[in-house]
Amino acid sequence: MRIALDAMGGDEAPLKIVEGGVQALRESGNRFELVLVGRKDAIEKELSRLSVPGLNLSIVHASEVIEMHETPNTALKQKRDSSIVVGSNLHKEKKVDAFVSAGNTGAFMAASTLILGRLKGVGRPAVGTPLPTVKGTCFLIDSGANSDSRPQHLLEFGVMGSIYAREILRKENPTVGLLNIGEESSKGNELAQAAYPLLEKSGLNFIGNVEGRDIFAGKADVILCDGFVGNIVLKFAESILPTLKNRFMSYASGNPLKLVWAGLMSRTLKKVLKGFSYEVQGGAPLLGVDGIPIIGHGSSSVLAVKNMVLRAEEMANRNISRLIENSITQIETKAE
Repeated sequence: MRIALDAMGGDEAPLKIVEGGVQALRESGNRFELVLVGRKDAIEKELSRLSVPGLNLSIVHASEVIEMHETPNTALKQKRDSSIVVGSNLHKEKKVDAFVSAGNTGAFMAASTLILGRLKGVGRPAVGTPLPTVKGTCFLIDSGANSDSRPQHLLEFGVMGSIYAREILRKENPTVGLLNIGEESSKGNELAQAAYPLLEKSGLNFIGNVEGRDIFAGKADVILCDGFVGNIVLKFAESILPTLKNRFMSYASGNPLKLVWAGLMSRTLKKVLKGFSYEVQGGAPLLGVDGIPIIGHGSSSVLAVKNMVLRAEEMANRNISRLIENSITQIETKAE
């Protein structure tokens, strides 16, 4: 197996990106090949400070970088030798089994959709994000790919999210909830009301509407919404950990007794809040395209990159794309 990693994508690329990829290889026992995509001289410089003899590494040179501020479609056209485009083409040509990037999210999603293409039966690819709950982990989909969606798209998100929850999160028969402003089937906007009956008839383990407070409570394994709502939920969730840390330190500052208490509690607090950190979640997969693209946070740390690469390997091993395509086709056949 070969996993491509965009070495130039991220706020601290290639420094932390290359190191995270190397750590993934070491932790895996060198069981796959890591293909580092980007400027060869910059990548080799980072590898030279790491102990990499014997590791299953290769480099594919890409002379250009799509910066975070650049408009996705324009950048893709003007920078055809960028690490995102080169890596996506490697994936399209089946030279790698998955592609991971913490670079320009819009450009990476656009490249994945345009170059890899959509799976048969998929109207809109969607980004899914694992979120911590009191019962473990749930899967929010769509978390940002589509600001506007149709009822059929939410049904597709339900299928894709259920497969991911079953195969990767190990939920035997994942429950699916439609994010709404109330539990009753009559609640919500036109999209939610139209999607509800489709989900009821889908054969998915649909439990009805769920509200915002139900997400972290773990009421459903898969939470469905359009990307506009999903991205707001995701950004709010990401703000919880730094806010709690800030309040914790503010409470303790300037008081010696409180500082001692804070020191004693810090390890416990770190363990309790670990699940809220994007670093441990393994990135956000773009589901519904013909491949395994994993989207990383722009500020991805070494730990985050390592977990993204390992998640990409796991998804490729489980053949997630083919499972999604087969399931979507089955639902379409039933509808006919």
